[in-house]
Amino acid sequence: MTEFYWGNSVSSMQTEGGWNEGGKSLSVYDVREATDKLSDWHVANDNYHEFDQDLDLMQDLGMTMYRFSVSWSRVIKDGDGEVNEEGLAFYDRLVDGCLKRGIQPMICLYHFDMPLHLAEKEHGFLSKKTCEAFIRYGKVLVDHFADRVKYWITFNEQNLYSQSMAFTIAGAEDAEHSLSNLYQIVHNVMYCHAAFANYLHEHSDAKIGGMLAYSEVYPATCNPSDIFMSRQYEEFSNDNLLDVFVHGIYSPAFLHFIKRNRLQVVMTDEEMAQLKACRSDFLAFSYYQSAALDSTKVPVGTPPNFYLEKGAVHNPYLRENAWHWNIDPIGFRDVLNKVYLRYGLPVFPIENGIGLREEWDGKHEIQDDERIRYMRAHIEAMEAAIHEDGVEVLGYLGWGLIDILSSSGDMSKRYGVVYVNRTNHDLKDMKRVPKKSYHWLKQVIKSNGTSL
Repeated sequence: MTEFYWGNSVSSMQTEGGWNEGGKSLSVYDVREATDKLSDWHVANDNYHEFDQDLDLMQDLGMTMYRFSVSWSRVIKDGDGEVNEEGLAFYDRLVDGCLKRGIQPMICLYHFDMPLHLAEKEHGFLSKKTCEAFIRYGKVLVDHFADRVKYWITFNEQNLYSQSMAFTIAGAEDAEHSLSNLYQIVHNVMYCHAAFANYLHEHSDAKIGGMLAYSEVYPATCNPSDIFMSRQYEEFSNDNLLDVFVHGIYSPAFLHFIKRNRLQVVMTDEEMAQLKACRSDFLAFSYYQSAALDSTKVPVGTPPNFYLEKGAVHNPYLRENAWHWNIDPIGFRDVLNKVYLRYGLPVFPIENGIGLREEWDGKHEIQDDERIRYMRAHIEAMEAAIHEDGVEVLGYLGWGLIDILSSSGDMSKRYGVVYVNRTNHDLKDMKRVPKKSYHWLKQVIKSNGTSL
């Protein structure tokens, strides 16, 4: 029987700090300044210096997997320069620290932190030169780590590159935000994924899967247009990428849209050959919330991948957190079913959790009962998918279970079962303080999910 993994997921820029140490060159995050409500990214939770105590906490919790991203600009100078041996040595220590504690490391190659040089010179993943630099970087990691790291993903939440935020997360913020450029980014990123996945399979026994940000999207009503638009959104945002991850082919709807709209997207024969050879060993995704889509709010002529940005409406049947993210464990179960039943590969939810506003008084344990309720309901939904529906699930990884900066740089939005004692502008002592949910999760993992 395959081991079921319990663990934690993070990104390099939200966790590491050490932004100007160990030979690291600059990423786009390193030059973002703090604001009244947001932190800069220079220290994060100081994992660069303190990863041992964080791994000790994971070991105490009983976790068996740690998914982290490698900082491209820490390993390769400016993204396309010399290999930084100090950077590789840091990740050697991190990987070996996981393994000696019985924690399987999972490496993510890219979590939105484009090397600044490639953003400024090449507009990031809009450029074929950046693609080749990324593939070279990926090969360096495979050659160095694949004997010890057996689980990999390339891009965090790859379907986000088909949405409006794509220009920011692809390092192309200063490029023209045209539809042709957006679809070029979609393809370039997929080519990078395929080329890396093929190299990994050719040179190691490690496993790889594509990853999506999966929000269940419901029709807001039984209006046929709501239903049709929801299906189209799913096709363009999720299924198109999953088709490549598994079968090596783009969706016919995606290719027809490019042709019908005369989009200028360069797809070379070599790139398409890499896509055709692409296969996945599992399919990974993040899940936090669901959404509802009202077709009457979507302007005529809107591309399908923008439908949700234009037509999202409140779902009156669900509770929300402070940031209006719906709490929907049944949606989680449905996503597990949809992906597994359509593609027949093991599925792996590698991000799940709820952001809450929390402060520590320096003395009393944080009573985060809302987090316990959220995680309990989603683990129960996952277990129903496994035991009642027959879905093959590899594990359950929470997001940022030792507090990290949020994706926007806000330390007041916390996902962790461990509090890190800092605010957006005051680093304090950075002490790690287990919350009530820590002790609950420890029992859940010890019982392999039977004691909730």
